[in-house]
Amino acid sequence: MRSFSVFSWFVTFLAPFAIIMLAVRILLTPVFPEIEYRMPAFPNDPYGFTLEDRLRWAKPSIEYLTNGAEISYLGNLEFDNGTPIYNERELSHMHDVKLVVQSLLRNWYFALVALIGLGVWAWRGGWLADYLNGWRRGGWLTVGLLVGIGLFAAISFRQFFTLFHGLFFTGDSWIFLYSDTLIRLFPIRFWMDCVAYIAGFSLLCGLALGLRLKRYAN
Repeated sequence: MRSFSVFSWFVTFLAPFAIIMLAVRILLTPVFPEIEYRMPAFPNDPYGFTLEDRLRWAKPSIEYLTNGAEISYLGNLEFDNGTPIYNERELSHMHDVKLVVQSLLRNWYFALVALIGLGVWAWRGGWLADYLNGWRRGGWLTVGLLVGIGLFAAISFRQFFTLFHGLFFTGDSWIFLYSDTLIRLFPIRFWMDCVAYIAGFSLLCGLALGLRLKRYAN
């Protein structure tokens, strides 16, 4: 076994996380709801939110997840009649979501720094082929993971959605009324499209790495 093999495999196992989190980070921008709410057959809000209303409240809600603000950033948001847009249960959940998102982002930044650092070392240390082979294997590992997860989500999205929340949140803290603002802004169709985008983006990245770097297979 070559001396740099362990570092090559380290790249392999970091690659799927780096790729999937890149897709997630792209979703965590105000641009995504601009596109998503205009998708064909995206459901209207039965309680009266217009497209403009959804954009008005969705953008700060998404921005809150990646900025350094306290929960008052959302707690101070009010409808035109002075009613807070989120109730206490919704605010508590958004706080929990922020903790999860920012923890994942911190780990993603660490993974990127590690991958870049290993890349520089590989280039200067003469083991670039091993490094790229790690990315190639990581691409195929990403494809395998996403195919499995995608099939599960396609067969039973609600079960997938429930399991996902069960992994990150306690009890039923993530369950709300259909009349709550969170559900009106982010209905199940929103999350189905998010999963489809993450899976599609990550699959394409994985395939590109696996196929473009096949010359480094060993």
